[in-house]
Amino acid sequence: MNALSIKDLRKRYNSGLEALNGITLDVKEGEFFGLLGPNGAGKTTTIGIITSLVTKTDGKVTVFGIDIDVDFSAAKRMIGVVPQEFNFSIFEKVEDIVCQQAGYYGIGRDQAAASSEKYLRQLGLWEKRRTTARELSGGMKRRLMIARGLVHEPRLLILDEPTAGVDVELRRGMWDFLEKLNRKGRTIILTTHYLEEAERLCSRIAIISDGRIIENASKRELLKKLDKETFVLDVRDSNREIAPLEKVSFLAVDETTLEATITKGQSLNLVFEHLGRHGIEVDSMRSKTNRLEEIFMGMVE
Repeated sequence: MNALSIKDLRKRYNSGLEALNGITLDVKEGEFFGLLGPNGAGKTTTIGIITSLVTKTDGKVTVFGIDIDVDFSAAKRMIGVVPQEFNFSIFEKVEDIVCQQAGYYGIGRDQAAASSEKYLRQLGLWEKRRTTARELSGGMKRRLMIARGLVHEPRLLILDEPTAGVDVELRRGMWDFLEKLNRKGRTIILTTHYLEEAERLCSRIAIISDGRIIENASKRELLKKLDKETFVLDVRDSNREIAPLEKVSFLAVDETTLEATITKGQSLNLVFEHLGRHGIEVDSMRSKTNRLEEIFMGMVE
């Protein structure tokens, strides 16, 4: 079953601006799906229509088979949304913010309290449950938004820039949490400007530009389109002269750092063997290329 199906979705404003121009996509149940695109591409409009914040001009949206035009209340219960902007009262306590959200879905007090405790503990906020939101750091507020979006146990979680402004350590902790959530069967849709995040988390990715879907493929299929990748090699001596090698260019950054840009089709093993023949030993290697970013920029520019 598809968790979300969108068919020929259009949004045209009175000004004549066409924010969405007939987009169609399916998100399978259990998928971790990335919706990527530059600012103004139509990501937020799409999410707004799915969650009833924006009125569509035309098209059809179903959530687990439920048409949002036929029974939006039933569809809404299936969806948890974590918006980009903080939209809770900063003067309320953390636990109250989460429990009140559950009340909007008709969840009783005891069940709401239990669900709130579950997610506040998992997100490292239980010790802050009686703290007002204004006392939380930016990263804690982001995690509070996720707890609030999950409290009614939605089958589909939509995350709009969930780690914006979060430091690297907290971001990676949130990635771990979301991966575990997805492995347990939760369908997740993610929009993000951190393409490293999309590459780490998403199994399928759609790219939207100017209100149109310009790519919709598995992450593996997308990455196959990458023509070149640059690796940073920590070496014993990069000052030695290196003979040319087909489909590879070398750049000595300093005495112990060498960059190798390798065109698709060339073997890394052959690169190492070539360097070895020139007396250069490689101690370690890391990719310099943000692979998904390279592909993304090539499509939207």
